[in-house]
Amino acid sequence: MGRARRLIRFLTQPFAVTAQFTGREGASVSIEDTLKGCEAILGGETDDWEESALYMVGTLEQARKRQREGAPG
Repeated sequence: MGRARRLIRFLTQPFAVTAQFTGREGASVSIEDTLKGCEAILGGETDDWEESALYMVGTLEQARKRQREGAPG
């Protein structure tokens, strides 16, 4: 259940058109980067991360940075 929730959070990426409402800059992520992130999440790489580190973020590298900084972002 935890990996599925993390995957859902990760796939909730910020859109440029919603920036005025969310306060988060939009992100355009390549399909390759998205799939790499999904594989890492499903492979357990993020099992000990806060889910909030994956929410409304672009790439897994950005989420990793957010996690190191202590989430929530």
